[in-house]
Amino acid sequence: MKFIQEEEINFKDGLIPVIVQDSKTDKVLMLGYMNKEAYRKSIEEKKVTFYSRSKKRLWTKGEISQNYLLIQDILIDCDKDTLLIKANPTGPICHKGTDTCWKELNRINFLFFLENLISNRIRNKDKKNSYVFQLFKKGINRISQKFGEEAVEVLIESVKGEDNKNLFLNESADLLFHYLLLLQSKECTIQDVVDVLEKRHNKRNH
Repeated sequence: MKFIQEEEINFKDGLIPVIVQDSKTDKVLMLGYMNKEAYRKSIEEKKVTFYSRSKKRLWTKGEISQNYLLIQDILIDCDKDTLLIKANPTGPICHKGTDTCWKELNRINFLFFLENLISNRIRNKDKKNSYVFQLFKKGINRISQKFGEEAVEVLIESVKGEDNKNLFLNESADLLFHYLLLLQSKECTIQDVVDVLEKRHNKRNH
């Protein structure tokens, strides 16, 4: 992760405006402000932390919702008085539940949102009756078996006629959901898989 040295940043009146952009889709997600303490905490934890002008305190985006902004890169403008942070959001960004504070769709992130939801179900003791928790409790063998069953269902639907398109899509959704669960059980993420694909792509195009 690239970051800007603190002494290079012009914290005018103690604050600097921060534009947050999705590192994958380039969508502008939100605008906030940082003081020096918020910037330091953001660097240390690699999660965007702002300074709330209304609450007069630091707040990490996602500290309640767990919809964090995971920092990938930090840039500064030519006047050194505005930061651009490129981040991977783990869910909807706006407190009103939308992908961005401008109500724009950022669909690529739904997988990250779903992954975060699965992670929360696994770790939340209040959700012990959830399907995710119950399956996770049965261990990697059962999770792998379930993933295999869903893969077979997709294969079956894939060779049928076009009349079964909805069934094929539904089985595909089940497969993808259980793949995310399988990744969690192996302590991996969808971003880890994307990184492998990107490295392969870059290697083949050099």
